[in-house]
Amino acid sequence: MKKGLSQLVAILLMMAIAFACGFGGNLAANWASNKGLLPESFTRVSAEPQPAESAAVQNTPGNTEETKKDPEQITVNVDGDMTVAEAVAQKVLPSVVGISTKYLYTSYINSFFGWGGNSQSYEATSVGTGFIVDERGYILTNAHVVNDGDFKSITVSLYDGETAEAEVLYTNPTLDLAVIKIDAEGMDLVAAELGDSEEVNIGSYAAAIGNPLGLAFERSMSQGIISGLNRAITVTNESTGGTTTMEGLMQTDATINSGNSGGPLLNSKGLVIGINSAKASNGEGMGFAIPINVAKPIVQQIISTGSYNRPLIGITGIGLEDQTSYTEEQLKDYFGTATGIYVYSLTEGGGAEAAGIQKGDIITEVNGTAVGTMNKLNTLLVQYDPGQTVTLTILRDGKEKTVDVVLTGDKSASLLEKDTEEHAQQAPEDDFDPDDMYEDQYGEEPEQREGRPGEGGFNGGQSGGRRP
Repeated sequence: MKKGLSQLVAILLMMAIAFACGFGGNLAANWASNKGLLPESFTRVSAEPQPAESAAVQNTPGNTEETKKDPEQITVNVDGDMTVAEAVAQKVLPSVVGISTKYLYTSYINSFFGWGGNSQSYEATSVGTGFIVDERGYILTNAHVVNDGDFKSITVSLYDGETAEAEVLYTNPTLDLAVIKIDAEGMDLVAAELGDSEEVNIGSYAAAIGNPLGLAFERSMSQGIISGLNRAITVTNESTGGTTTMEGLMQTDATINSGNSGGPLLNSKGLVIGINSAKASNGEGMGFAIPINVAKPIVQQIISTGSYNRPLIGITGIGLEDQTSYTEEQLKDYFGTATGIYVYSLTEGGGAEAAGIQKGDIITEVNGTAVGTMNKLNTLLVQYDPGQTVTLTILRDGKEKTVDVVLTGDKSASLLEKDTEEHAQQAPEDDFDPDDMYEDQYGEEPEQREGRPGEGGFNGGQSGGRRP
């Protein structure tokens, strides 16, 4: 009897404890929810949430069905349970295209680092991404997506499933930018809205749209944040070995894979803030994009005039930070600096010649901004127009001076700028000869080079990484 009574008491005690725990747990849960401590508080939409938490596409007042396609008339606003990513996708996906480029690829058999052996050429096809910047058929992408303008054909895959052949209006391997165009007659194209990359901050929302691993996964979207600004990376062309440094890039942890090149990097309003260009293959979550402000002057001029009148200083040069022939110590011993642009030669009739720039000068600054690579120089120059004046800081015989240079234009070279991308890894000579830097980097004399000799470099995949 006592044993049965003890068991009954134990059962009643356990029930009381369970009830108390449940009641207390409910109170604790309610308290934590009110304090915002539950995981759900990170995704739940409040009455007036921030745009970075939840949003939807909404037409601005007065928007009709006929004008809905204009991205400038579509804003990202909070509406119900739709997230920012969903709203951005609705706004931008119609503007994203696939780009298939056919080109002649040459491989070397039984060769030693490209020397000797037999060569074999065959037709290859690469797939990348681009986005429409004008409803008349203008598309922005990377230069390497269109094989730097050396191609047999380019086919653009549109959002509605249609395809169209494209022509290349502009390609610059140094900046890794290209503008192509399709015949848009009878098409209902949607142009992406370009933002302002100067307003981007570390931690800002970022989304990438592209065609990873080919068109089978076309218009895939990933999201993350801006991880860093003004990044510099060394990029390599995997087929030639040529290298250069790209500067001023935005870093993002939004997933970028092969095939994403040329696609848009977007902010929380669905505005394009960058062009996806490179990724780190030795690490995860490290993608790099060209700020859209670098491309905007080029795009706007091509759309308005049909061509881009590229501003030039009028030199053939090489960035001391680009070259691989000499060490930093050797450069400092010879020039007094290890950063800057070595002037290899002058363009006859160019602004540099008229301003008194001499062969052997080292350009260290443009309007007060330091330059150490050709990519940095070209990125700075696109902000100006031919006829404008820039102030160069130069080193000559160890002494610093400033020179004002009037920029000249070059339409013919800028429309289809090519680079032979030859690079011979030669050991430094016993005697320092700065001219070796140019010949070692480019593999030939400047007058033998096609397109524009000197104001440019190479493009390819990230060193220790690759182009997506």
